[in-house]
Amino acid sequence: MRRITLAVLGIAVSLCLAGSAFAAGATKDECVSKSKESAAMVNEKGIGAAIAEINKKDGMFVWKDTYVFLMDLDGKMLAHPMSPALIGKNLLEMKDKGEPGKLLFKEFVEVAKGKGEGWVDYMWINPGDPKPRKKVTYIYRVPGKDLFVGAGIYE
Repeated sequence: MRRITLAVLGIAVSLCLAGSAFAAGATKDECVSKSKESAAMVNEKGIGAAIAEINKKDGMFVWKDTYVFLMDLDGKMLAHPMSPALIGKNLLEMKDKGEPGKLLFKEFVEVAKGKGEGWVDYMWINPGDPKPRKKVTYIYRVPGKDLFVGAGIYE
């Protein structure tokens, strides 16, 4: 009886840990879906409405441990729910936290101008962890506009 109780307890603990770990982090599929949803909002409701919604920390484009941001093809940040200090700034010369330092926003723009969508990997600091980690961000050009959105996850 004791073995059965321990086995059931072990399974229950494992399921709880696995469930909470799965629920905590966003997925690549979610990044693609939310990016395309936000791009559609730009075209359907206008740039002003999209910027207002993307900038909300508790809005529909902030979920789990990630968010959508909006930029123009010149490298200017138009909307960012977690770092409002970046809004209005040209970020083309900003480097990631790796060595020697990648011009990540320049690469975002290149993907948007080129293929129109794709993944960019770089090193970034996750809040609460001082050591840079690999992050991958999905970039999606807003159809018919000189704008793009992005959303990323840590790997």
